[in-house]
Amino acid sequence: VVPAMSDGKHGEGLGAKGGAGMRSSVSLTELEKMGRLPESVEVPPGVLEEHERDAFIALHDRYRHRLKKPINWEKVSGPPASMLVDYGALERCPDDAMLEHELLQKLAVVKLNGGRGASMGCRGPKSAVQVREDTTFLDMTVQQVEYLNTKYGTDVPLVLMNSFYTHAETLKIVRKYARHHLSLHCFEQSAMPRIDWDSQTLLPTAPFDPEDTASHKYWYPPGAGDLFQSLADSGLLDQLLAQGKEYLFISNVDNLGATVDLSIMYHLINEDINFCLEVTKRTRSDTHGGVLLQYDDRPMLLEAMQVPKPRQAEFKKMAKRFQTFNTNNMWVSLNDVKRLVTAGRLSLEPIPAFPEVDGKRTLQLETAPGAAIRSFEEGAIVLNVERTRFAPVKSTSHLLAVQSNLYRVEHGSLLANPDRDSALAMPLIKLGPEFSNIADFHARFYEIPDLLELDHLTVQGDVRFGAGVVLRGTVIIVANEGCRIDVPDGAVFENKVITGNLRIMDH
Repeated sequence: VVPAMSDGKHGEGLGAKGGAGMRSSVSLTELEKMGRLPESVEVPPGVLEEHERDAFIALHDRYRHRLKKPINWEKVSGPPASMLVDYGALERCPDDAMLEHELLQKLAVVKLNGGRGASMGCRGPKSAVQVREDTTFLDMTVQQVEYLNTKYGTDVPLVLMNSFYTHAETLKIVRKYARHHLSLHCFEQSAMPRIDWDSQTLLPTAPFDPEDTASHKYWYPPGAGDLFQSLADSGLLDQLLAQGKEYLFISNVDNLGATVDLSIMYHLINEDINFCLEVTKRTRSDTHGGVLLQYDDRPMLLEAMQVPKPRQAEFKKMAKRFQTFNTNNMWVSLNDVKRLVTAGRLSLEPIPAFPEVDGKRTLQLETAPGAAIRSFEEGAIVLNVERTRFAPVKSTSHLLAVQSNLYRVEHGSLLANPDRDSALAMPLIKLGPEFSNIADFHARFYEIPDLLELDHLTVQGDVRFGAGVVLRGTVIIVANEGCRIDVPDGAVFENKVITGNLRIMDH
């Protein structure tokens, strides 16, 4: 990528993860068949600020380098036991009020708040979706941090990294927390220009304009890996350091299992750890996201979109080397972030996507924050945690689980219901497209069923649930084309398959 000269003035970073269109993994050979490799791209004057242009150029240079030197899959394996630290083996944080206060005073909580939840038909920030009664993702996050500050007499700040999709609306929403016991900061991550694949030119011809929504389709937020640079660009990195903060706890705002854990913090301080990535055992429901691998005897994060086509079947079937799943929960040393960003030594693997915009095939490159483990490597650890620390809501199937009695909420934290057999994994739930939109989801459940003893649920077609329904074991409900199934009030289904048509009407 070759920059043109620019006389633009330095400005603040703009837009966590969003974007639209098709995502796919493309090999060097496949790109050659398309007739073009990503060549040098001219950045017209004034489109990007100097620091944004430098980041854009570096990202595309890394992508081209990876195409020329692809991963040697013969050297890829699952992480050895020696690479993982088991959460159960950590020394518990002593029950000492002064020590707990001291640990928390060193911490800031960061939530990645750039998504819109478009897959569930959401408009605006996904964090504003109601997940338990009238409580949103953001409400629960605020409750968690506020509870810590009240209980331990601390000032743990909450930091939201927004994208240009969510920033303006989030600023309006957070006003309601003004009287809560926490310091809340928002910043907007970068906005990167999409590239026209055929002409190898930038789609936008002018700087990003937050008010010009019609031009936003030419831009994208470059993934949550942009966190470190954007935090520095916003001035918040220096501000947090000046307040005596030493660690960030980073997680997705829709992961209701990602809560501050004092025993993890205690271990980081005692062992002088600068980067801790939380992983867990992958399950059948983990179709999107990244896995931790060993490559050249070093840890490497591989996102689903980075898996080449010949390896995708192996990845989807959860072959042995693809079973250590990235929760996207991270604990990171602020001083080391400052050091690496200042030195330009944070080199994250690019994740390509090829959305169609105005009928044109375009290229956009994103990064994932967990990939930074290779930059922090000397003081980094991988922590194998219980599945309870990973409870994301990526679809209405996930939403059904977290709204049910599989979980309970305490001080904003989502906890597994102790009445469920602890030997059982959380059930696999698959709701059909009729439930994919949140509005349709709510219309089809008069009341959330009792799922406490559920193992597997599949629902397809025009199905509606009444009140007081209990589902146990494996339940499959399929309404055939043109048919409708009304699950009546008080129905108890255990290891049942229901198909066809079922209507119950008032007489």
